[in-house]
Amino acid sequence: MKKLIVLLLAAFCLEASAQTEPASYAAAVSKFTGFYNSNKPDSIYKMFGPPMMGALTPDKWKSTFSQLKSQLGNLTQNTFVSYAAPVAVYKSTFQNAALSMSLSLDQKNMIIGLLFKPTDQPQPMASDKKTMDPSLVESPISLKTVAGVISGTLTIPKDASGKIPVVLIIAGSGPTDRNGNSPQLQLRTNAYLELAEGLGKNGIASVRYDKRMVGASQTGNKESDLRFEDYVDDAVGLVQMLNSDERFSKVIVLGHSEGSLVGMLACHDEPVKGYISIAGAGERADKILTEQMKSKSETQQQHFKALLDTLKKGKTIDNIDPGLWFIARPTIQKYLMSWCRYDPQHEIKAVKVPALIIQGTTDLQVSTTNAEKLKKGKSDAQLVIIPNMNHIMKEAPADHDQNLATYNNPDLPLKTELVPDIVKFIHSIN
Repeated sequence: MKKLIVLLLAAFCLEASAQTEPASYAAAVSKFTGFYNSNKPDSIYKMFGPPMMGALTPDKWKSTFSQLKSQLGNLTQNTFVSYAAPVAVYKSTFQNAALSMSLSLDQKNMIIGLLFKPTDQPQPMASDKKTMDPSLVESPISLKTVAGVISGTLTIPKDASGKIPVVLIIAGSGPTDRNGNSPQLQLRTNAYLELAEGLGKNGIASVRYDKRMVGASQTGNKESDLRFEDYVDDAVGLVQMLNSDERFSKVIVLGHSEGSLVGMLACHDEPVKGYISIAGAGERADKILTEQMKSKSETQQQHFKALLDTLKKGKTIDNIDPGLWFIARPTIQKYLMSWCRYDPQHEIKAVKVPALIIQGTTDLQVSTTNAEKLKKGKSDAQLVIIPNMNHIMKEAPADHDQNLATYNNPDLPLKTELVPDIVKFIHSIN
């Protein structure tokens, strides 16, 4: 990456005591983010107070804005870190980098100080340090597609004799890699790596892979090019590859979270012997997202509803509420449009092979009701509810903060019952 820009405008006076995020700062950051991502430097300039305008002419600001945008890409998330009057500090995650942003406002809530600088270098992901069980062998695997290459890892027992089952592990939503980690989402779980290890120790091979445009599966495509069907095509290609591999007796598709729906569609008319859904949604994406939006303001809920109505008509909206940027920015609206076409309860009916539906009781993102709806869609499926298992397949309490703490603790093992339930199901398939 080119040298990152450090923008320093106005001096900051720090007090000793940190406080919670002031509402005025939260509003300013949201407004700044919306204007930044919508390529409106003039609108941002109007947010500046006299000290900022004195330091920057409109033309100089436009030039600085252009450099920021070209190097960093869109601003995808701001996480509040601290506040010591008059400065609030945020971790700003852009498409191409994560920076620390310091923001200062005057009494009229105009920006009088703005500083972007590189954050401390992150520690290596735990998956880089973890040593796989010595009884297993891991090797790279790749699938060439029209858009590029899908890269993954094959895990297989060293002492495998004869043909053995192989499980294709499909990751959940967001920029999640083959191990279940995502620096962009501050997600460090190693969940898929641990799942591969657990299966391997029970004589079952597996393939886990970086999603398209993630990790080593980079393509020349832009975010705006991505469609839900692309994920399905990648999974289908890998299913066909594994089915033609003489080392394997049968292919089982396992989809986690959003990957559950991807896996359902990948099973249609393909050489698959079994299907497993873990924490899979039982309703269309628009209903799920609408439910998630209930934590937002009434105004944002109405804006999101209007956006969904527009998407259903096959149209997109460029000018959206800044608070909705993370979930409905213009570059992902066509992806949302493609995702919302599929109803999991309907799609699972088309899965003609034995199916296992697994759901945890302390999942903050997907309720057990969703698993019951999937079961209703495929009455002959096995339904397993695992007590105190959360969305990342780890043991966790119902308490929100304690539950989320597990998302950044990759050393936690998978919930004890999970792998045995999966192994039992696989061995029951002819």
